[in-house]
Amino acid sequence: MYAIVDIETTGGHAANHRITEIAIYHHDGIQITDHYRSLINPGRAIPHFITGLTGINYEMLKEAPAFKDIANEVLGWLNGRVFVAHNAHFDYSFLKKEFEDVGISWNTKKLCTVRLSRKIIPGLHSYGLGRLAESLGIKIPDRHRAGGDALATAKIFDTLIKRDNNGTIVKALKRNSGEMILPPNLSKEEFEVLPPKAGVYYFLDGRGQVIYVGKAINIKKRITGHFSGEAREWNRSNIRNEIHHITYELTGSELIALIFESQEIRRLWPRYNLAQKHKVEEWGVYDYEDRNGYLRFCVNSITKGTQPLITFSTKGDAWNFWWEKVKEFELCPKLSGLQLAKGLCFSYQSGSCGGACQGVESVKKYNKRAQKAVDSFNESGSSMAIIGQGRSTNEKSLVLLERGNYAGFGFLDKDEALIDFETARNYIKPSRENRTVQNLINSFLANPRGAEILVF
Repeated sequence: MYAIVDIETTGGHAANHRITEIAIYHHDGIQITDHYRSLINPGRAIPHFITGLTGINYEMLKEAPAFKDIANEVLGWLNGRVFVAHNAHFDYSFLKKEFEDVGISWNTKKLCTVRLSRKIIPGLHSYGLGRLAESLGIKIPDRHRAGGDALATAKIFDTLIKRDNNGTIVKALKRNSGEMILPPNLSKEEFEVLPPKAGVYYFLDGRGQVIYVGKAINIKKRITGHFSGEAREWNRSNIRNEIHHITYELTGSELIALIFESQEIRRLWPRYNLAQKHKVEEWGVYDYEDRNGYLRFCVNSITKGTQPLITFSTKGDAWNFWWEKVKEFELCPKLSGLQLAKGLCFSYQSGSCGGACQGVESVKKYNKRAQKAVDSFNESGSSMAIIGQGRSTNEKSLVLLERGNYAGFGFLDKDEALIDFETARNYIKPSRENRTVQNLINSFLANPRGAEILVF
């Protein structure tokens, strides 16, 4: 009925690491009935810290079978049984990946003894395998080896079955439970109340410290994606095991979620927000004059010492913004850096370019139009309000720019009218501009996605 599993691996996540040892204990719901164990050659070196933890080194594994050689045998031990493990997502994700690599499709119901223990035996100081076994009087003779840890897990599971007076195991096995995708220390009740709305969310550890900040148009859907394995980085056991609680702040609009996430990461500096802790690549539109006097442009990444005309958070946003300006002011795509092919530009051949790329249009005439395009960038520097969806149906959101610079965001009643800039200022919490936030706003203005823009 149950296959209780433990594995040892070369590292912490299934996408980049391999199994080095597996042990499986069968349990019929009453007692342990059989067991299987095997070392596995991962086809790679064993990191020193893994050897230090488990005692497994490559010398022990070089004569062991590769997973492909025992895949069908392992499958036979698992098929038709509920998969049980301590922190089941970790072991399950590794086995599923190993089976996929040899062309075997494997799916089964699974139970996590961490989650079950929290419900059936509440109030313990720790639910780690070692501490939990110790609190139940279970000895682990071969700790951090698959055989010893699997046997301890089997004995823990046996205890849970005997103490399960409320049908917790049966409930967890219901097809639509969805509970097994969650981190072992996060309650299903806390997950279920997450809203399907835009906002910023926080992952907290057992001490209440924020370890990750994220943003989403739909908070619940986004977090479900993290835990379901759709995003490989979230298969890493270290962050999953540390998540004890989730909190959130609704923002109404996607733009405010982007801004607020950036601000919160810089305020809290969570250890798992790696992307914004390092220099983020930025893109800009640059101008220069060629040897014939024509004003030329290009879209390029921003490097130290350069002075772009306008900046964006992604290449796509910069490229799309500049294409719209080129079309609006009938500029030459070749001189604008948007066409690299030799010969006449495509627009000249279709009649929408005056032929500056071939010297047909005069420098003076073309540059006058090109300068107007540059001057139009300053329109993005006007004082304006970006009006979007609020946190509820009775509210709308507001992002305010003063002479192009970010001034803050806020919320107001959906029927409230913004007469002038000073009226709008009353609804925001003033905030300092930073380069990342300004790039986010520039990128959003390039594609406002239905937001209302008021220019004062």
